[in-house]
Amino acid sequence: MTALSVLDLVPVRSDQTTGDAIAASRRLAQAADDLGYRRYWVAEHHNMPAVAATNPPVLIAMLAAATSRIKVGSGGVMLPNHAPLVVAEQFALLEAAFPGRIDLGIGRAPGTDPLTRYVLRGSNAESADEAVTKFPEYVDDIRTLMTTDGVELQIGPRRQPLRATPAATSIADMWLLGSSDYSARLAAEKGLPYVFAHHFSGEGTGVALDLYRSSYRPSPEYPEPRTFLTVNAVVAETEEEARRQVLPNVQQMIALRTGAPLHPQRLLEEAEAVEMTPEQRAFGHAMAGRWIVGSADQARVQLDELATTYGVDEVMIHPVAGATAGTDVTTSPNRETTLRLLAA
Repeated sequence: MTALSVLDLVPVRSDQTTGDAIAASRRLAQAADDLGYRRYWVAEHHNMPAVAATNPPVLIAMLAAATSRIKVGSGGVMLPNHAPLVVAEQFALLEAAFPGRIDLGIGRAPGTDPLTRYVLRGSNAESADEAVTKFPEYVDDIRTLMTTDGVELQIGPRRQPLRATPAATSIADMWLLGSSDYSARLAAEKGLPYVFAHHFSGEGTGVALDLYRSSYRPSPEYPEPRTFLTVNAVVAETEEEARRQVLPNVQQMIALRTGAPLHPQRLLEEAEAVEMTPEQRAFGHAMAGRWIVGSADQARVQLDELATTYGVDEVMIHPVAGATAGTDVTTSPNRETTLRLLAA
């Protein structure tokens, strides 16, 4: 059977505070842990009213402490926003606290708007383009700094050691993430695991994965290529109910892709009351056609077909089911149902 993992953007509904959304994600991670999911990753997005996943290391610490078995990681840390040493220190500490349970997934995109990007880096920091250009160098820096030996740097007449933690005994698994062939090529060149963001684009998946596998250069840590993909999913007791629950996220994605104002995720009743144009409906239908949506039996067939098509033994589910009015704000029962039905 295809192994399953979870991607969580920590969505914020119209009836929730940030604290409510975090509490609901904690419950979702515990459900994934109990159901046998392999990993639970959180994203990095900034200045978005419907997403509370702004700081992966903080969320990872919280979720790893609330679970017992599942690997917890970032999907991903947007490296151009951060100094490599800071990322290395954060994930070395997480690995020390939860040995063998931490994944460091790294992305090349800023994951935010230009204004927030400017504030994150500071007015005197290098430009976004320069940070992206240095991405391969930053990846090497983090990889080296997290090793148990660290590095030694020449500072004037003396050499000085530099380590992410003082006494590391293990290293977090490092993954490169992408939705184009750039990260696939880089991951293959550096001998690193690679994940394709199929949930975001849904296009070019096969080309990127084939490129990664065919050009992979073995490394001591990863002698064989390791890869999987992500996919949006809504699974309910019936196909009709699943298609109802997918509507709030469809509307959110339409707004994101068309530059419309963003808002907290609507409840199902609020989404059903929205008048969508024929063009919006067609666009939403095309997007959702690349997602896993349906009953448990339908979803499992779609999932296995996806894994077979792209030759992966693991799929990371991004559960995007909306909530009904009156739902406990510290829970996301429809998202939990997606995980439970897929794991059954």
